[in-house]
Amino acid sequence: MNWGKSIILVFVLFAGFIGTLVYLMTRQHVDLVSDNYYQNEIEYQQHIDRVANARHNSSTTMTYQADQQQVIFVLPSTLQKGEITFYRPSDSQQDFRITIPAKHPTRQVIPTKALAKGNWRVQFTWSDGQLEYYKEEQIFL
Repeated sequence: MNWGKSIILVFVLFAGFIGTLVYLMTRQHVDLVSDNYYQNEIEYQQHIDRVANARHNSSTTMTYQADQQQVIFVLPSTLQKGEITFYRPSDSQQDFRITIPAKHPTRQVIPTKALAKGNWRVQFTWSDGQLEYYKEEQIFL
């Protein structure tokens, strides 16, 4: 084989490699972090305030017990409304929310046995009637 054929063969193989990569990348599923990204950006200052409020109010705890496959929340007695969101960054179809009623037990146990293995963000938002709070933890099942 001479140099001319070798150079053409290298270019053809390189073009095939690049074509394969382009094909694979176009088939990759990409989820946005949020469907309403711009609206969330506008409301971000409120989120910062909720996080700061939660830091000053340490009466709420969130504990993941891997051996028992559950997440335990110890809720404040002043909670009037709350919501727990299980957010899966890699697949938004698996996200779900749990609403906590005004008359609630002081302990909320959520089993994680049925959840897909991998990275989850557990987001807890609550209000005591005057202030709003937000706490987030990352768990890996």
